[in-house]
Amino acid sequence: MKPPAVQPGAAIRLIAPASYALDERVEHGLAALAALGFAPSLSANARTRGPLYFSGTPAERLADLHAAFADESTSAVMCLRGGYGSNYLLDALDLDLIAAHPKPFFGYSDLTGVQLHLLDKLGLPAFHGPMAAADFYLEDGVHLESFRAAIEGRPYSVGAEEGLRTLRPGTARGMLYGGCLSILAALLGTPWEPRTEGKLLFLEDVAERPYRIDRLLWQLRKAGKFEGVTGIVFGEMMGCADNGAPGMLEDGILSALDGIDVPIGFGLRSGHVSRQNVTLTFGVEAELDLGTKARLSLREAAVKA
Repeated sequence: MKPPAVQPGAAIRLIAPASYALDERVEHGLAALAALGFAPSLSANARTRGPLYFSGTPAERLADLHAAFADESTSAVMCLRGGYGSNYLLDALDLDLIAAHPKPFFGYSDLTGVQLHLLDKLGLPAFHGPMAAADFYLEDGVHLESFRAAIEGRPYSVGAEEGLRTLRPGTARGMLYGGCLSILAALLGTPWEPRTEGKLLFLEDVAERPYRIDRLLWQLRKAGKFEGVTGIVFGEMMGCADNGAPGMLEDGILSALDGIDVPIGFGLRSGHVSRQNVTLTFGVEAELDLGTKARLSLREAAVKA
């Protein structure tokens, strides 16, 4: 289910399905999107603070998501930020409504569960990429080349310039799939358990120490989620390295995945990143080449012209 391509000047609806965002970041994100020629607008509850750490009640956040997809004048839906809370929307998502109005849906981090649910149930590609108050508000927060290619429907590739390097060499093809590692693990044993079999897997996270990354990978492995995967790419893993033991994170990943005979890449800046967040489209055919030059190529458009 490929949504229409996003045209220049298109309207983008900003929603907050999880935690609330700081007002200053929201304003800067709106301005940045407008400067790129888009027409961004906020959903009704996007600035709501509370209860707790949420941006409104589950009913309010769900209403905003449904309204954003149902709006015929809106071409794309983008989250303000992640944080925590979109899991409370999963069992009440109106799949028929979303299927009738498919749109590129941008998010990462906590939004992984919602994005993969829409991909698994509807075939709606997930746009694992920049969010308004997490990336667009920063001067150098967005990798514009991949963002534009993804919404326009052009094949594109990323590599060493975007941080990708080889941990285990080889080549692989398959449907790109994945997201935030800790969210994938949290979904195990639920009705929204990720469907990783046969996929080219992308995994990323933030501020998880190497032993916790090892534990998350162990959990996924014991749940059979690496069976049949064609390759694995890790994100930048910002704040996950052990500064007292250089290379421990990478060595720990190789140790945790020992015996899973697929190519493994590391460092691709998508999701939680230090700068220039790369847009990846899950649900489309991709090719990983970890040879002399590390490269991940998205061979299929996630939108239709």
